[in-house]
Amino acid sequence: MEKITYQVSGMTCGGCVNRVKTTLSEYASHVDVALDPPQATLHQPTVNIQVLNQALSQVGHYTLSELSTVVATTPEPETPSWFSTYRPLLLVFAYILLVCVLVEWSAGGFMLHRFMPNFMAGFFLTFSFFKLLDLSGFASSYAMYDLLAKRLPAYGYVYPLIELGLGIGHLVQGDNVWLNLITFVVMTFSTLGVIIVVSNRQKIRCACLGAVFNLPMSTVTIVEDVLMAAMALWMLLVM
Repeated sequence: MEKITYQVSGMTCGGCVNRVKTTLSEYASHVDVALDPPQATLHQPTVNIQVLNQALSQVGHYTLSELSTVVATTPEPETPSWFSTYRPLLLVFAYILLVCVLVEWSAGGFMLHRFMPNFMAGFFLTFSFFKLLDLSGFASSYAMYDLLAKRLPAYGYVYPLIELGLGIGHLVQGDNVWLNLITFVVMTFSTLGVIIVVSNRQKIRCACLGAVFNLPMSTVTIVEDVLMAAMALWMLLVM
């Protein structure tokens, strides 16, 4: 946006300031006039200084002389880095991982068959919590890409409760066959809608952490869902 500041001669009082401002306002989007120092700043002027001086001569002995020209440009917003974009999601995973590792450490040894159900429980309980913070916001975002929620919007309101149930189930009895089978089916089906969106390069908000964080849909979401499905499948195969 162009902004031009002129030196103004002939102004002696507030009345002069108002007269000059009123006259110049017809030739710019916005005008600022000051008596000390005697200057007039025109934002986005539509005419040159000769036309302005001619207009001022009709209302008094006022004359503009060029002082400075400043062209203000709006800087382009910086593109956030991958880490800053997905930092909330990475922190959530880091916290869940830390808790599960500490559980294994306190148990005196690492057991994958115990670690996986605990990790899955932490995942579903934490992610359902964020979704339930703004249930309607999550349901609206989820319906934009989930295959079932698109056709049945009510599923978006039920899905966080399904995750909550899965989280409690894995915490209480992580080796249950039906529990892991349901987890595998739910997460595999959820992955399909995400893959379609990412493959089509659609710019859609990811609802994995509900409506609390503005995360873009990407391969990160696919990895997240596939990881849970893979863990459930592993539990089914080793039991």
